[in-house]
Amino acid sequence: MQTRCVTPNEAGQRLDKLLTKILNQAPKSFIYKMLRKKNITLNGKKADGSEKLSVGDQITLWLADETIDKFSQSTISRVRVHLDILYEDPDILVINKPAGVLSQKAAAQDISVNEEIISYMLDSGQAVEEDFKSFRPAACHRLDRNTSGVLIAGKSMQGLQDMSQLIRERQVGKYYCCLVCGHVAKGAVIEGYLVKDPVKNKVLVLESGNSMSDYIKTVYEPLASNGQMTLLWVHLITGRSHQIRAHLAAAGHPIAGDPKYGNPRENHRLYEKYHLKYQLLHCIQMTMPKDTLRLTKISGKTFRAPLPRKFTDLLLGEKITDKVDCHGNLEFKRP
Repeated sequence: MQTRCVTPNEAGQRLDKLLTKILNQAPKSFIYKMLRKKNITLNGKKADGSEKLSVGDQITLWLADETIDKFSQSTISRVRVHLDILYEDPDILVINKPAGVLSQKAAAQDISVNEEIISYMLDSGQAVEEDFKSFRPAACHRLDRNTSGVLIAGKSMQGLQDMSQLIRERQVGKYYCCLVCGHVAKGAVIEGYLVKDPVKNKVLVLESGNSMSDYIKTVYEPLASNGQMTLLWVHLITGRSHQIRAHLAAAGHPIAGDPKYGNPRENHRLYEKYHLKYQLLHCIQMTMPKDTLRLTKISGKTFRAPLPRKFTDLLLGEKITDKVDCHGNLEFKRP
């Protein structure tokens, strides 16, 4: 027999949903049978699984320890941690994600930022493995594998829920720097519609929408140019898959190094000269609104990530701008 007290990370969900996480190897039919037979009780009373849990509720498993152990296998594996942490509090972790790292797993064998965060919290003593049976910290949004920059994760259920809601409702300002082909003389607001091709893992930008498309809006302005390439500051209004990459390519200014939407001839030149294999797209800044729901510690804050070395080397090497220091910090004054 075991009794557990519902934690803040477990509260707010249905009892049966939490039980499927605790007894993660048990069939749902077994869990509901145990509820019916009062072998699993909530606050000492019979429950059917639909009850919404509150902090401090007592869940008792009137089962043999061997049975509980059999149905409660841990799936956590420690990984090496390489997190570049920009900000941290009990609910939120903000990192500077390098290019080449997944935000979330694409396949079972992948190692992503999420796995690194779990290992970081275990290694730093902020959590024990038991804590992750019912809740896993995770990134609140995604950056493409080869897009670098500011990535925000929820360390707690409150952090994950509230930050995800703020991003979903477009309350968070998302700003990127990218290097594009061609000379861009002035800024613009571009709109369109995006259609996904799941087979090719690409998107197509259309001028008018249909039932299969999503509306997109991107704002950009030039920061510097050498006449052949331009450094852009991009404000992402909507946040669709590959939006910036496809939208700028459709506007005639593909991102340097982009293997999906880029200029093959220019990509080859940059590979030969700088060994560039991926798009120079970096989430440089995310700004929080004043109302951050329960996440009051980050109200009105701005998180900024310096450009990666490959990006700064190319800016200097192509004589696009020298207004970037050795740490990747741009000297341009931006919002």
